[in-house]
Amino acid sequence: MDKGSIRKHIKHLKSLLSETEKHEFSKAVFFKIEQLPIFKTAQRVLLYNSLPDELPTKDVIERWGLSKQIFLPRVNGLELEILPYINGQLSVGAYNIEEPTGNDIYDINAIDTIIVPAVAFDPSGNRVGRGKGYYDKLLAQTDALKIGVVYDFQIVDTINSEPHDIKMDIIVSPQQTIIINTKLQSI
Repeated sequence: MDKGSIRKHIKHLKSLLSETEKHEFSKAVFFKIEQLPIFKTAQRVLLYNSLPDELPTKDVIERWGLSKQIFLPRVNGLELEILPYINGQLSVGAYNIEEPTGNDIYDINAIDTIIVPAVAFDPSGNRVGRGKGYYDKLLAQTDALKIGVVYDFQIVDTINSEPHDIKMDIIVSPQQTIIINTKLQSI
């Protein structure tokens, strides 16, 4: 399937999920991440503020913020800026996503772990995003640990990658944890 077909197919499957299912699957995914030894040592984590069809992140942003420094992206033109999450200091930005306010922009290299949403992943770590390239541009600038998070049906057999596509190190769904980066095989 080409990326456009994958986006259409996954959009349909997401539309079948209830709010309860979304939250239960989100709990399962983020609990699995919390159990990873490499995540336990993470200090600065870039999360995403979820859109209605993505794994919900509101609860995990709050919970992880108790023990880690949490950052969220903010759209600025064709780029993502990285700002610290401060409760109550969000405003609706691009694509109706709540984004951090202020001017305390961090370099992506200050982040050690990035939780990456997607339309789909394949078991090799390839990703289909929403098509704007925001995450590809951002991920190309860093060696941070990249953890892709999805519902199980968002893991597809194969994605034709392009030169600008950045692979994940780990993919986590409610039923699977796929370690792609061979340096992480012992976790």
